[in-house]
Amino acid sequence: MSEQPVEYSVEEAKAAVAETISEDTVQLPQKDHPVSDGDFDEVVHGALDAVGGTLLFTIRIDQTDQPHYAAAAFIGEGEGRQYLVLTMPLTGGHLSVETAAKSKSPIAGIAAAYAGLADAFSHAA
Repeated sequence: MSEQPVEYSVEEAKAAVAETISEDTVQLPQKDHPVSDGDFDEVVHGALDAVGGTLLFTIRIDQTDQPHYAAAAFIGEGEGRQYLVLTMPLTGGHLSVETAAKSKSPIAGIAAAYAGLADAFSHAA
């Protein structure tokens, strides 16, 4: 018997991501050198796998007073799709998750457009 995908509200997804982070110790220790791209990808994929989320893209942002990694992702499908912004300081620490609707990050505005572009390409293929 095949399992049905689990549907999460944004709040449930954020809670599940937070629980996954605390259970699996997805926090990266602060270091003398920046967190690697691979470390950040591993943390993000682990968190998204826990809630059935889909990664859209990741980016490293160095040109601020608080350099960090950022990722855009979504949960749900169709009109119920919710976009998330995930961030982590380059020095390590906690993965922060917020809805794109409440985020002040420029990444939030790009997430929906990127997802729409990806959807268009997948339909054309």
